[in-house]
Amino acid sequence: MNTKIGMRIPPKIGSKGIRGVAEFAKSVGLDVVDIPEYTSEIKHIFEETDVEVGSIDGVGAVGQTKLLNKDDNIRSEAAEKLKQQITDVARLGGKVLFVCLAPEDINQSRADSFAIWKETFPEIIKQAEKEDVYFAIEGWPGPAPQYPTIGCTPEMWRAMFNAIPSKHLGLNFDPSHMVRLGIDYLRVLNEFGERITYCHGKDTEILLDEQYDFGILPATFEVKYSFSEGPWRYTIPGYGQVNWGKVATRLEQLNYNGPVSIELEDHRFWGSIEAESKGIIKAKEHLEKFFK
Repeated sequence: MNTKIGMRIPPKIGSKGIRGVAEFAKSVGLDVVDIPEYTSEIKHIFEETDVEVGSIDGVGAVGQTKLLNKDDNIRSEAAEKLKQQITDVARLGGKVLFVCLAPEDINQSRADSFAIWKETFPEIIKQAEKEDVYFAIEGWPGPAPQYPTIGCTPEMWRAMFNAIPSKHLGLNFDPSHMVRLGIDYLRVLNEFGERITYCHGKDTEILLDEQYDFGILPATFEVKYSFSEGPWRYTIPGYGQVNWGKVATRLEQLNYNGPVSIELEDHRFWGSIEAESKGIIKAKEHLEKFFK
Protein backbone atom coordinates (compact mmCIF):
# COMPACT_ATOMS: atom_id res chain seq x y z
CA MET A 1 0.00 0.00 0.00
CA ASN A 2 1.37 3.38 -0.98
CA THR A 3 -1.10 5.88 0.42
CA LYS A 4 -0.21 9.56 0.31
CA ILE A 5 0.15 11.36 3.65
CA GLY A 6 -1.08 14.92 4.07
CA MET A 7 -2.25 17.41 6.67
CA ARG A 8 -4.86 19.95 7.56
CA ILE A 9 -3.18 23.26 8.27
CA PRO A 10 -2.43 23.92 11.96
CA PRO A 11 -2.68 27.59 13.00
CA LYS A 12 0.99 28.44 13.61
CA ILE A 13 2.19 26.72 10.45
CA GLY A 14 -0.71 28.41 8.69
CA SER A 15 0.65 31.79 9.74
CA LYS A 16 3.42 31.25 7.16
CA GLY A 17 0.87 31.86 4.40
CA ILE A 18 -0.21 29.34 1.81
CA ARG A 19 3.15 29.27 0.02
CA GLY A 20 4.94 28.77 3.32
CA VAL A 21 2.54 25.96 4.18
CA ALA A 22 3.16 24.22 0.87
CA GLU A 23 6.92 24.61 1.24
CA PHE A 24 6.78 23.24 4.78
CA ALA A 25 4.75 20.25 3.63
CA LYS A 26 7.23 19.50 0.86
CA SER A 27 10.20 19.89 3.20
CA VAL A 28 8.93 17.24 5.63
CA GLY A 29 7.84 14.80 2.94
CA LEU A 30 4.08 15.35 2.93
CA ASP A 31 2.26 14.78 -0.33
CA VAL A 32 -1.04 16.58 0.26
CA VAL A 33 -2.42 19.66 2.04
CA ASP A 34 -6.07 20.30 2.90
CA ILE A 35 -7.11 23.88 2.35
CA PRO A 36 -9.89 26.20 3.56
CA GLU A 37 -10.52 27.51 0.03
CA TYR A 38 -9.33 26.83 -3.51
CA THR A 39 -8.36 29.55 -5.95
CA SER A 40 -6.28 29.74 -9.12
CA GLU A 41 -3.50 31.38 -7.08
CA ILE A 42 -3.43 28.48 -4.60
CA LYS A 43 -3.48 25.99 -7.48
CA HIS A 44 -0.46 27.73 -9.01
CA ILE A 45 1.46 27.70 -5.71
CA PHE A 46 0.78 24.00 -5.16
CA GLU A 47 1.87 23.16 -8.70
CA GLU A 48 5.11 25.11 -8.21
CA THR A 49 5.89 23.35 -4.93
CA ASP A 50 4.74 19.92 -6.16
CA VAL A 51 2.19 19.44 -3.38
CA GLU A 52 -1.31 18.11 -4.06
CA VAL A 53 -4.56 19.67 -2.95
CA GLY A 54 -6.48 17.43 -0.57
CA SER A 55 -9.90 18.27 0.77
CA ILE A 56 -11.33 21.77 0.48
CA ASP A 57 -13.56 23.19 3.21
CA GLY A 58 -17.13 23.58 2.02
CA VAL A 59 -18.06 27.26 2.02
CA GLY A 60 -20.38 27.90 4.94
CA ALA A 61 -20.48 24.16 5.65
CA VAL A 62 -17.87 23.68 8.37
CA GLY A 63 -19.06 24.13 11.93
CA GLN A 64 -22.25 26.02 12.71
CA THR A 65 -23.81 26.23 9.28
CA LYS A 66 -26.70 28.18 7.80
CA LEU A 67 -27.45 25.10 5.70
CA LEU A 68 -29.43 23.74 8.67
CA ASN A 69 -31.22 26.99 9.46
CA LYS A 70 -35.01 26.77 9.81
CA ASP A 71 -35.43 29.96 7.76
CA ASP A 72 -35.96 28.97 4.12
CA ASN A 73 -34.33 32.10 2.71
CA ILE A 74 -31.23 31.87 4.87
CA ARG A 75 -30.85 28.18 4.06
CA SER A 76 -31.41 28.68 0.33
CA GLU A 77 -28.76 31.40 0.14
CA ALA A 78 -26.23 29.16 1.88
CA ALA A 79 -27.04 26.26 -0.44
CA GLU A 80 -26.53 28.42 -3.53
CA LYS A 81 -23.09 29.51 -2.29
CA LEU A 82 -22.09 25.90 -1.74
CA LYS A 83 -23.36 24.87 -5.18
CA GLN A 84 -21.35 27.68 -6.76
CA GLN A 85 -18.27 26.52 -4.88
CA ILE A 86 -18.76 23.01 -6.27
CA THR A 87 -18.61 24.44 -9.80
CA ASP A 88 -15.63 26.67 -9.04
CA VAL A 89 -13.67 23.88 -7.34
CA ALA A 90 -14.34 21.46 -10.18
CA ARG A 91 -12.99 23.93 -12.73
CA LEU A 92 -9.73 24.06 -10.79
CA GLY A 93 -9.51 20.27 -10.56
CA GLY A 94 -10.61 19.89 -6.93
CA LYS A 95 -12.37 16.67 -6.00
CA VAL A 96 -13.35 16.57 -2.29
CA LEU A 97 -15.32 19.08 -0.21
CA PHE A 98 -15.02 18.69 3.55
CA VAL A 99 -18.19 19.49 5.53
CA CYS A 100 -19.07 19.41 9.23
CA LEU A 101 -22.77 19.98 9.71
CA ALA A 102 -23.66 21.61 13.02
CA PRO A 103 -26.67 23.96 13.22
CA GLU A 104 -26.26 27.59 14.17
CA ASP A 105 -28.74 26.98 16.98
CA ILE A 106 -26.89 24.42 19.10
CA ASN A 107 -30.15 23.60 20.88
CA GLN A 108 -31.69 22.39 17.61
CA SER A 109 -32.15 18.63 17.79
CA ARG A 110 -30.29 16.30 15.44
CA ALA A 111 -33.66 14.98 14.27
CA ASP A 112 -34.78 18.48 13.28
CA SER A 113 -31.44 19.18 11.63
CA PHE A 114 -31.66 15.95 9.67
CA ALA A 115 -35.14 16.81 8.42
CA ILE A 116 -33.84 20.17 7.16
CA TRP A 117 -30.75 18.54 5.64
CA LYS A 118 -32.95 15.98 3.84
CA GLU A 119 -34.75 18.83 2.07
CA THR A 120 -31.65 20.91 1.37
CA PHE A 121 -28.94 18.53 0.25
CA PRO A 122 -30.42 16.57 -2.69
CA GLU A 123 -29.97 19.55 -5.02
CA ILE A 124 -26.46 20.15 -3.68
CA ILE A 125 -25.49 16.55 -4.34
CA LYS A 126 -26.98 16.74 -7.86
CA GLN A 127 -24.60 19.61 -8.50
CA ALA A 128 -21.73 17.53 -7.09
CA GLU A 129 -22.64 14.66 -9.42
CA LYS A 130 -22.72 17.01 -12.39
CA GLU A 131 -19.26 18.38 -11.56
CA ASP A 132 -17.79 15.07 -10.30
CA VAL A 133 -17.05 16.45 -6.83
CA TYR A 134 -17.36 14.35 -3.66
CA PHE A 135 -18.44 15.38 -0.17
CA ALA A 136 -16.66 14.11 2.95
CA ILE A 137 -18.85 14.42 6.05
CA GLU A 138 -16.87 15.02 9.25
CA GLY A 139 -17.83 13.02 12.34
CA TRP A 140 -17.10 15.62 15.03
CA PRO A 141 -20.23 15.53 17.24
CA GLY A 142 -20.16 19.23 18.08
CA PRO A 143 -19.92 21.07 21.38
CA ALA A 144 -21.09 19.68 24.71
CA PRO A 145 -23.60 19.21 26.12
CA GLN A 146 -25.94 19.10 23.10
CA TYR A 147 -23.58 17.48 20.54
CA PRO A 148 -25.79 18.82 17.73
CA THR A 149 -23.76 17.86 14.64
CA ILE A 150 -25.41 15.50 12.19
CA GLY A 151 -23.32 12.86 10.45
CA CYS A 152 -21.32 11.55 13.42
CA THR A 153 -22.91 8.15 14.19
CA PRO A 154 -23.80 4.98 12.24
CA GLU A 155 -27.49 5.62 12.99
CA MET A 156 -27.30 8.97 11.23
CA TRP A 157 -25.08 7.78 8.37
CA ARG A 158 -27.61 5.07 7.51
CA ALA A 159 -30.39 7.63 7.45
CA MET A 160 -28.35 10.05 5.32
CA PHE A 161 -27.28 7.44 2.80
CA ASN A 162 -30.80 6.05 2.56
CA ALA A 163 -32.06 9.57 1.85
CA ILE A 164 -29.29 10.29 -0.70
CA PRO A 165 -27.82 7.06 -2.14
CA SER A 166 -25.36 8.92 -4.37
CA LYS A 167 -21.71 7.98 -3.88
CA HIS A 168 -20.92 11.69 -4.17
CA LEU A 169 -22.13 11.97 -0.57
CA GLY A 170 -19.45 10.28 1.51
CA LEU A 171 -17.68 10.11 4.84
CA ASN A 172 -14.50 11.60 6.16
CA PHE A 173 -13.18 8.61 8.11
CA ASP A 174 -11.76 10.07 11.33
CA PRO A 175 -11.47 7.32 13.95
CA SER A 176 -10.62 9.77 16.73
CA HIS A 177 -14.25 10.85 17.03
CA MET A 178 -15.47 7.26 16.96
CA VAL A 179 -13.13 6.23 19.77
CA ARG A 180 -14.33 9.00 22.09
CA LEU A 181 -17.97 8.17 21.26
CA GLY A 182 -17.50 4.44 21.86
CA ILE A 183 -18.14 3.52 18.20
CA ASP A 184 -16.23 0.56 16.71
CA TYR A 185 -14.21 2.30 14.01
CA LEU A 186 -13.25 -0.96 12.28
CA ARG A 187 -16.88 -2.01 12.07
CA VAL A 188 -17.58 1.38 10.51
CA LEU A 189 -15.10 0.48 7.78
CA ASN A 190 -16.96 -2.79 7.22
CA GLU A 191 -20.41 -1.19 7.02
CA PHE A 192 -19.65 2.15 5.38
CA GLY A 193 -16.32 1.54 3.67
CA GLU A 194 -17.64 2.17 0.18
CA ARG A 195 -18.80 5.63 1.26
CA ILE A 196 -15.43 6.81 2.54
CA THR A 197 -14.18 9.68 0.40
CA TYR A 198 -11.45 10.99 2.73
CA CYS A 199 -9.48 9.97 5.82
CA HIS A 200 -8.01 11.93 8.72
CA GLY A 201 -4.94 10.82 10.63
CA LYS A 202 -5.98 11.64 14.18
CA ASP A 203 -6.22 9.52 17.31
CA THR A 204 -7.84 9.55 20.75
CA GLU A 205 -6.47 8.37 24.07
CA ILE A 206 -8.99 7.16 26.63
CA LEU A 207 -7.88 8.51 30.03
CA LEU A 208 -8.84 5.75 32.44
CA ASP A 209 -8.30 7.65 35.70
CA GLU A 210 -10.30 10.58 34.39
CA GLN A 211 -12.95 8.23 33.03
CA TYR A 212 -13.40 6.91 36.57
CA ASP A 213 -14.06 10.49 37.72
CA PHE A 214 -16.35 11.56 34.89
CA GLY A 215 -17.62 8.40 33.22
CA ILE A 216 -18.38 9.27 29.61
CA LEU A 217 -19.59 12.76 30.56
CA PRO A 218 -17.57 15.95 30.15
CA ALA A 219 -15.80 17.15 33.28
CA THR A 220 -17.88 19.51 35.39
CA PHE A 221 -15.14 21.67 36.90
CA GLU A 222 -11.81 21.24 35.16
CA VAL A 223 -10.38 19.66 32.02
CA LYS A 224 -6.72 18.71 32.40
CA TYR A 225 -5.73 18.86 28.74
CA SER A 226 -6.53 20.86 25.65
CA PHE A 227 -8.46 18.99 22.95
CA SER A 228 -10.27 17.02 25.64
CA GLU A 229 -13.51 17.00 27.59
CA GLY A 230 -12.06 15.09 30.53
CA PRO A 231 -12.29 11.31 30.02
CA TRP A 232 -10.47 11.36 26.67
CA ARG A 233 -8.08 13.53 24.67
CA TYR A 234 -7.28 13.86 20.99
CA THR A 235 -3.75 12.86 20.00
CA ILE A 236 -1.56 12.40 16.98
CA PRO A 237 -1.57 8.86 15.54
CA GLY A 238 0.43 6.42 17.62
CA TYR A 239 -0.49 7.83 21.03
CA GLY A 240 -4.12 6.73 21.20
CA GLN A 241 -6.35 3.70 20.85
CA VAL A 242 -6.51 3.39 17.06
CA ASN A 243 -4.86 0.37 15.45
CA TRP A 244 -3.58 2.04 12.29
CA GLY A 245 -2.26 -1.24 10.90
CA LYS A 246 -5.78 -2.66 10.82
CA VAL A 247 -7.16 0.59 9.42
CA ALA A 248 -4.57 0.52 6.61
CA THR A 249 -5.36 -3.10 5.77
CA ARG A 250 -9.10 -2.49 5.56
CA LEU A 251 -8.74 0.69 3.53
CA GLU A 252 -6.54 -1.24 1.11
CA GLN A 253 -9.20 -3.96 0.84
CA LEU A 254 -11.71 -1.23 0.04
CA ASN A 255 -9.44 0.14 -2.70
CA TYR A 256 -9.40 3.52 -1.00
CA ASN A 257 -7.16 5.74 -3.12
CA GLY A 258 -7.25 9.01 -1.19
CA PRO A 259 -4.68 10.30 1.30
CA VAL A 260 -4.51 10.05 5.06
CA SER A 261 -4.44 13.66 6.22
CA ILE A 262 -3.02 14.50 9.64
CA GLU A 263 -5.31 16.69 11.71
CA LEU A 264 -3.11 18.04 14.48
CA GLU A 265 -5.09 18.35 17.72
CA ASP A 266 -2.77 17.35 20.54
CA HIS A 267 -1.82 19.56 23.49
CA ARG A 268 1.78 18.30 23.47
CA PHE A 269 2.35 19.58 19.93
CA TRP A 270 0.65 22.95 20.05
CA GLY A 271 1.33 26.64 20.59
CA SER A 272 4.34 27.24 18.34
CA ILE A 273 5.59 26.48 14.85
CA GLU A 274 8.25 24.25 16.38
CA ALA A 275 5.73 22.22 18.39
CA GLU A 276 3.32 21.86 15.47
CA SER A 277 6.13 20.84 13.14
CA LYS A 278 7.28 18.18 15.58
CA GLY A 279 3.75 16.83 15.89
CA ILE A 280 3.23 16.66 12.13
CA ILE A 281 6.55 14.86 11.63
CA LYS A 282 5.88 12.35 14.42
CA ALA A 283 2.38 11.65 13.09
CA LYS A 284 3.72 11.19 9.56
CA GLU A 285 6.42 8.79 10.74
CA HIS A 286 3.86 6.65 12.55
CA LEU A 287 1.41 6.54 9.66
CA GLU A 288 4.16 5.67 7.19
CA LYS A 289 4.74 2.41 9.05
CA PHE A 290 1.40 1.20 7.72
CA PHE A 291 0.54 3.25 4.65
CA LYS A 292 3.85 3.29 2.77
